[in-house]
Amino acid sequence: MSESYSEKDLQRDITELQGKSATAARLFDIRRIIGGLFVVYGVIVTIAGFTASDADIDKAEGVNINLWTGLGMLALGLFFLVWLKLRPAAPPPPDVVPEDVPGDEPRE
Repeated sequence: MSESYSEKDLQRDITELQGKSATAARLFDIRRIIGGLFVVYGVIVTIAGFTASDADIDKAEGVNINLWTGLGMLALGLFFLVWLKLRPAAPPPPDVVPEDVPGDEPRE
């Protein structure tokens, strides 16, 4: 049994696959991964900074290094996520298939 597709069905399938590809490209954008990790780790380190003991602060010459590092990580993570929101990844350009190429025989 030979199942034949019409040109319209083929174009619909191609369009659907291109849409899925563009969605996957945006989903796995490196800015989303980096931003998300920095935000998560920034929250953890900031909480560690809020709960730091006097002995921990004295070890760091009086600077609450966990608090400042955590806030810096949060700022960097939020920067990446805002950048992603303001400038989303462009979908890949569609492949243009020529309709008829002179001298090209149809293949079966």
